[in-house]
Amino acid sequence: MNCVVTAGPTYEPLDEVRRLTNFSTGGLGSELANYLVERGHTVTLLLGYYALFRGEQNAQRVETFTTTADLKSQLQALAGASVHAVLHAAAVSDYTFGKVWERGADGELVERTGKKIATQRGTLLAELKPTPKIIRELRDWFPQAHLVGWKFEVDGDRLAAIAEAAAQIASCATNACVANGPAYGPGFGLVTGPKACEHLADGGALYQALARLIEK
Repeated sequence: MNCVVTAGPTYEPLDEVRRLTNFSTGGLGSELANYLVERGHTVTLLLGYYALFRGEQNAQRVETFTTTADLKSQLQALAGASVHAVLHAAAVSDYTFGKVWERGADGELVERTGKKIATQRGTLLAELKPTPKIIRELRDWFPQAHLVGWKFEVDGDRLAAIAEAAAQIASCATNACVANGPAYGPGFGLVTGPKACEHLADGGALYQALARLIEK
């Protein structure tokens, strides 16, 4: 099968010096890509430029992405019936920067721009704008593919995390969603419907379950 795996963080620039990103290392997606290669599949790994994972990368093709817009563009370029599975494990930034203001002594806000926004004069206020939800567009780009998303949840409990994963499947027309994070607790939940969740104790078990899912 021809598979696409995304892994690691996107980032969003404030200016040419500073950026907004997250703590994703790219490790889980990279190891999943390696496992699929071992199973005989052809894998394209789209890996965040600032992913910290330093293990082996055995995918036949590895490309790096930067911003959410860049990842979206690279996925669109791969779109078509020749892709059989997309496993979207990348940690995509929920927000990008809009305008930036400095609050003056009189309380007035003055917009600031520049290659490096100066901060010597005091507090800056930055606008955060939602980024496009890439996962909502995957079905249009890959109409025949097995699509798997991720839900990393911090607040709530395991049942809430599973419910969020099921909601993603319903709203994004994906085939499955991996639930994890502090809300889910140790391990992973491979969710395929509102009340269908297979608990998997570790990454190895997850990779096996995902391979079985896309190979059906």
